[in-house]
Amino acid sequence: MLAKRIIPCLDVMNGRVVKGVSFINLRDAGDPVENAIFYDEEGADELVFLDITASYEKRKIILDVVERTARDCFMPLTVGGGIKTMQDIRDLLNAGCDKVSINTSAVYNPYFVKEAAERFGSQCIVIAIDAKRVTPEMSFEAIGDWADDEFLAEVLLDVNSLSDSKDEIKWAISTHGGRKIKPINALKWALKMEALGAGEILLTSMDRDGTKDGYDLELTRTISDAVNIPVIASGGAGSLEHLYEGFVIGNADAVLAASIFHYRVYSIKEAKEYLKSRGVIVRL
Repeated sequence: MLAKRIIPCLDVMNGRVVKGVSFINLRDAGDPVENAIFYDEEGADELVFLDITASYEKRKIILDVVERTARDCFMPLTVGGGIKTMQDIRDLLNAGCDKVSINTSAVYNPYFVKEAAERFGSQCIVIAIDAKRVTPEMSFEAIGDWADDEFLAEVLLDVNSLSDSKDEIKWAISTHGGRKIKPINALKWALKMEALGAGEILLTSMDRDGTKDGYDLELTRTISDAVNIPVIASGGAGSLEHLYEGFVIGNADAVLAASIFHYRVYSIKEAKEYLKSRGVIVRL
């Protein structure tokens, strides 16, 4: 059995690590490179670096920060935010990252994922799914102009029947750093992204993000059980018990956390020792 992974996440805005609740009310959490070096020395299994306003601001990711992070750290590095072209992916890989995380660009052109996986390999293509539980009053942004209407029909939420959907909980997905909600079924989207060649899913619950109330275990389990690629649980970790639940109840392959590590509530070592004591296989 493969060891479970503990992954700190660095959300970066204006060159600084930030953390908020449900993607808003952001507060400073330090320098990204200094944080990365700290986690590398702590024994984190991987690191996720997200330039959270790159897509919204329609700019490329901050390559210099990526280069400095990769130069000083030796754990696998996943980088996301503002990735729009094959050249963007090539630039990031050349800057030293191991995987790229794609969200917004996949929604506007799903076959971007297929092309990226074929060119660079599925092992370095991570699909970020920022999921939000659907409510009858929820408003959605237009998806955009997809050429493949059949593909769209297979993943689209039926917004006209949401008020009658009492038995099946659905999650929509968001883009642009959580600013736009799209009428796309998160479960169906995950399956499609796997079929197009994505090698991993970074699954964030927008409802739980920054709350410290624990992962959305139903969301995590639903996606994890449906796909055959690794799923990283994200959004809501506030205790070591939550990490354990993400693995055992959510069936995740890795758990991502920010606040509990950034503000030194727990160390990576403490997290791994706790998980090992509960029977979870981790790298110590």
